[in-house]
Formats: sequence, C-alpha cells, structure tokens
Amino acid sequence: MLIVTGATGGLGTEVVRQLRDEYEIVALYRSEAPSTVRGVKADLSDPASVRNAVRSIGAPYGLVHLAGGFAPGSIAETSDETWTKMLDLNLTSAFVAIRETLAVMDRDAAGRIIVISSDAARTKAPGSVAYTVAKSALNVLIELLAKELKGTAITANALMPSALDTPAMRGEMPREKLVPLDRVAATLKFLLSDSGANINGSLISLIAR
Repeated sequence: MLIVTGATGGLGTEVVRQLRDEYEIVALYRSEAPSTVRGVKADLSDPASVRNAVRSIGAPYGLVHLAGGFAPGSIAETSDETWTKMLDLNLTSAFVAIRETLAVMDRDAAGRIIVISSDAARTKAPGSVAYTVAKSALNVLIELLAKELKGTAITANALMPSALDTPAMRGEMPREKLVPLDRVAATLKFLLSDSGANINGSLISLIAR
C-alpha cells in the first residue's frame, strides 16, 4: 500500500497513472477526491486530521508526498502571509505526512519515503524567497530522515525538478523547456522499486533538456 498526497494535481495524476497497476494507492485529499484510486480525506495543515487518516489506512509500504505550492516574491516583497503559507504548504505538510506515515510503517520491512522538492533549492535564484527556503528546508528534512532510518530497509529521497510541463506552466512559459511529467513519475517508480533500495538520502535533480 502506498500513500500519495497531491494525487489529483497535474503531476499527481501522472504518478497515479503509472503506479496504480503495481501498488495499492491511497490518496490523501482535502477537497477533490480521486476518481481512479481509493481516497481518504485529510487536511495536511491539520496534524490530527493527517494522523487519523493515516491510522485508518493501516501499515503502508511508503509515502509519495507531491503536495505543495508556489508563490513568487523577493525578501522585500514577501508578506508574512505568503511566508507562512509557503512554509506550511512545502515544509510543514511534508513533515506531518512523513511523521504520521512512519508511525505506522513496519520498520522491519522495506519501505520508501519520497518527496517532491524543487530545483530552486539548488539554483537559489532570486525571486521566490519563501518557496526556495521552504524547499531547501525540505531537502534538509529528507537528509536527516535518511540518517535516522539507518539500519532499516526504509529509504528517504527527494526529487528536485525544474519547471514541470503542466498546462499552467506551459501557458506561462510557452517557449521554455519543461520537465515532462511522465519522466518524473518514472523516476519515482524506480525509487519505489527494489532496484532503488540502495538510494537513500539523495536529492535528485530533474532538469529540462
């Protein structure tokens, strides 16, 4: 069983499409229930809601955390509200989902924790300070988690794609090279497989070519 957040988004839809024949997927959703896999309602901003949802599912093989959000803004332009929102969407939601999933995982069995970070955490280009800080902290969270999981068969990794080829991004960046969603999903699928068992604590860049 595999818990997936953000399953109904652009990337989430492709990830579910590639994984649903191989894994029993349970999607945590807030408002839009998935149509192709089992959904369990949970508010990622509410730890108690996530805890109750995860515990109702049973012991999963792992977690694929796709949920997140983006907002632009320099330090001077970023409001308190935007700063808090970016940290909540991109860092705190992952922390809570990981913590509650780990609480019910079998530490004696193989397992996977995978999150979607961003290439912005590598390039650190100005213009989206709250988002970049949140994704950078998410990377540190994964690196620490991987060390805490030493001695188990559970791995923790982060994918850091640059701009994804979603309809929204294609509309904003019609002439730019974007990362195909199917390639991100294929990388996730590899990390989830037995072939990915020796990859742990990695921050994997996925760059448009």
